[in-house]
Amino acid sequence: MKKIAFYGKGGIGKSTTASNVSAAFSEMGKKVCQIGCDPKNDSTRLLLGHICKQTVLDAVRDSETGEVAAEDIIHTGFHGIKCIEAGGPEPGVGCAGRGIIVALDLLRSLSTLEEEDIILYDVLGDVVCGGFAVPIREGYATDIYIVSSGELMSLYAANNIAKGIQKFAARGKVRLGGIIGNSRNVMQEKELLEEFAQRLNARLIQFIPRDRSVNQAEVNRQTVIEWAPDSAQADVYRNLAKKITDNNELNVPTPLTFAELENLVMKYGNE
Repeated sequence: MKKIAFYGKGGIGKSTTASNVSAAFSEMGKKVCQIGCDPKNDSTRLLLGHICKQTVLDAVRDSETGEVAAEDIIHTGFHGIKCIEAGGPEPGVGCAGRGIIVALDLLRSLSTLEEEDIILYDVLGDVVCGGFAVPIREGYATDIYIVSSGELMSLYAANNIAKGIQKFAARGKVRLGGIIGNSRNVMQEKELLEEFAQRLNARLIQFIPRDRSVNQAEVNRQTVIEWAPDSAQADVYRNLAKKITDNNELNVPTPLTFAELENLVMKYGNE
């Protein structure tokens, strides 16, 4: 079983990328489960065709006995993909990170995912909060991929995530599998991301070009794999899924200082 997590700055396209990669995994004949670790519970929207109607924390809150069955929280999406949303508190109330801890502990106790070939955790934002670090801290995921554009703040978040991976790698099996470049049409973006990945002791495993089909698919609540299966963009996600499946080059990252990061961005932005 491959246990994967996608991290990256909020709004960088993790959920879109994760859902398309999950869809591509399923096309390959893999048994896939995608777990959304975000209180917005929108990670699996493109796979289900709607916002998940029952998150793990919803089920916990609604249970009079405190017991939750697997069928209460596992939903079936595109191509048979299992979809789970951790859920979280209402905006402005409670700790979203704590919600993820409760949800993942419950999933572990249910032992519902032991037959899957691939489990993909789609994790909100940075790893500054201990709750969002749970997938890598507690060994739920071992292969970490960081989704980033060539924008400074996206790279800053990616570098922070690499610091977290470096810390937890010292006491466990977690490793960085690579950087997934999700283009924002920044100047020399691919070259910038390639050097950033190299300096992190990683590689740019895939560069995803900005394409209108992604937005069209999202509006129709589908992945590109489902909406435009014969498109070049769908093949980009298929290539990424295959690279992740075959990837044995997982490393402990070597994060940059902020000054080094700024200089790297300036190098490509001024050329």
